[in-house]
Amino acid sequence: RVALPVPRAFATLTARNMPRKPIVGGNWKCNPDSVAKLDELVANLNACDTSKCEVYVCPVSVHIPLVQSKFKEGVMVCPQNCNFKGCGAYTGEVSAEQLVDMKIEWVLLGHSERREYFKEDDTMLATKLAYVLDKGLKCVFAIGEKKEERESGKTMEVLIKQMEQIKGLLDPAKVVIAYEPVWAIGTGLTATPEVAQETHADIRKWIAENVSAECAEGIRIQYGGSANGKNAPDLSKQPDIDGFLVGGASLKPEFASIVAAISEVKGC
Repeated sequence: RVALPVPRAFATLTARNMPRKPIVGGNWKCNPDSVAKLDELVANLNACDTSKCEVYVCPVSVHIPLVQSKFKEGVMVCPQNCNFKGCGAYTGEVSAEQLVDMKIEWVLLGHSERREYFKEDDTMLATKLAYVLDKGLKCVFAIGEKKEERESGKTMEVLIKQMEQIKGLLDPAKVVIAYEPVWAIGTGLTATPEVAQETHADIRKWIAENVSAECAEGIRIQYGGSANGKNAPDLSKQPDIDGFLVGGASLKPEFASIVAAISEVKGC
């Protein structure tokens, strides 16, 4: 079946008509530097009202057994990476089978730092996504463009390339897209709500045209460019922003205010 092109206005309208439960994640990255600091970070997550918004956290793998039982119900643990194959001779990796055995349901793939520093390309990430979904995990799959790519007008060209090999795997019940403009990560720069909305709408439009209108309507797209307690309320008002992948602010008490901001606007 060939999916017919869906105009931007229609894609945005149907997105509004189909309620998508907001989802906010905290990516601790390679933090903290001491296990003595974990309880404070756990407290930040446990301060969140998760009744109207799904909440997940991405700790360092070595810390997961230390914190997993400390989170309140409604806060999901989501490792920052996963292998492309099962257990075996893959030094330094974590398998999906190991995560499932630990009762973990989510995993983060495709973060720009994995793409940049560890050279994970689109083919590798598509292999990883197929593998983790096959093992029963759900996935937050990150995409995003660099500053020079945005400035040269290539944002969607880059994002389409990152999505092309996974389009057959985009199940709204199992995959969340995290759009992270690389130029806004850890720089203090943030896309204006209008710019963020435009890109989110373009992503949804591409999914409608290349997967299905139903998938585009149902799939959640998080914004991941230096979201914080100050900008979250305005970003949350944008119709195609369904949540946030939070970096630095997830290490601070303000994380709860980000969850509260989108819960107030879109909680269900």
